[in-house]
Amino acid sequence: MKIDVLLGLQWGDEGKGKVVDVLTPGYNVIARFQGGPNAGHSLEFENRKQILHTIPSGIFHSEKINIIGNGVVIDPVIFEEEIKDLKNHGLNPQKNLSISKRAHLILPTHRILDAASEKAKGKTKIGSTLKGIGPTYMDKTGRNGLRIGDISQSDFNNKYDFLKKKHISLLSQYDYSYKEELNKLEKLWFDSIELVKQFQIIDSEYLINQYLNNNKSVLAEGAQGTLLDIDFGSYPYVTSSNTVCAGACTGLGVPPGKIGEVYGIFKAYCTRVGSGPFPTELDDQTGKDLRKKGKEFGATTGRPRRCGWLDLVALKYSIMLNGVTQLIMTKADVLTGFEIIKICTSYKENTETTTTHFPFQIESGMIPVYKKFKGWSENISQIENYDTLPGELKQYIDYIENEVKVPIKIVSVGPDRKTTIFR
Repeated sequence: MKIDVLLGLQWGDEGKGKVVDVLTPGYNVIARFQGGPNAGHSLEFENRKQILHTIPSGIFHSEKINIIGNGVVIDPVIFEEEIKDLKNHGLNPQKNLSISKRAHLILPTHRILDAASEKAKGKTKIGSTLKGIGPTYMDKTGRNGLRIGDISQSDFNNKYDFLKKKHISLLSQYDYSYKEELNKLEKLWFDSIELVKQFQIIDSEYLINQYLNNNKSVLAEGAQGTLLDIDFGSYPYVTSSNTVCAGACTGLGVPPGKIGEVYGIFKAYCTRVGSGPFPTELDDQTGKDLRKKGKEFGATTGRPRRCGWLDLVALKYSIMLNGVTQLIMTKADVLTGFEIIKICTSYKENTETTTTHFPFQIESGMIPVYKKFKGWSENISQIENYDTLPGELKQYIDYIENEVKVPIKIVSVGPDRKTTIFR
């Protein structure tokens, strides 16, 4: 058995949570492979909306196994908040949720360092979620991070104090007051560590490979999006982990040869939260209308998302990097009511040259070249059959498929798990 991978192809917020929830009945195991509480995976079902940050989106199916993999970074306080919320809705996550021993811990000082660093950058800030993600991954690669498996070790407190002192030394470089905040965060953190201890702490790399060898189906769930990948995204305005398909191998401990289907999710248009280049961004009324109709506000930060037309240059790049085998288009319903819909097919670098390659660095003077499509006015949120979708939408989908050479197998026409059309 091979492991299937589901990931975002844009700048995050593509609707991964909903799609994982929809696909979960077809799998035995759901495993998160990177990111941390900077993720905000939104799910809607049975008149209820749920946002998950660290926990895999298969958790609402009690008969399925959910694993937080080694590539994830975990804030115990945020984790406890998620667990309490799930329990308030009648779930018992301790029965079907396990955590990798090798997953790294976000310390209170990681969060403070994140905030101090972002404040010091001023206008050049990246747009961090201020959850301590970057500093935690820095300590991971610096080989002095704390891991979930350290919690049960006798020298855990000593390791914590060592790392805390290092962070306090770094904080002396910033004009940032933190002592009162640290005392408050630290108490909550150690209280939450006790909750983490109640979960199954596992050698996830062995367990996942064992599941595959025993013909158990596994779905790897990614966070953020390909264009935020630390290596291949719009650097430096990226996240601190590998959001591409290869990240599933390192984030779960599975070899490349065991990768099966790669589900790539993209919105019918584009959005981005925070700073960084965004070639098709719309600073006009159309952009505002997209934001309003799509309810485009960050699930984690609440910040308004920047909105723009679909970018085929970026989409083809993401498909190439991930080896996508099936596409899933979300938020098609948001485009209802627009007389004209556009797709960016190339970038104009100057008055004479155009490119269809996603560049090393996107310059501010780079102009998107668009192809126009006629819109539709019908409400599609209740449609269950692809054949009954408006002809204009099907033409839009056909064009994308022909350009990217990968089939669009699922079209989402609303936030609820039921508003999903399988082709």
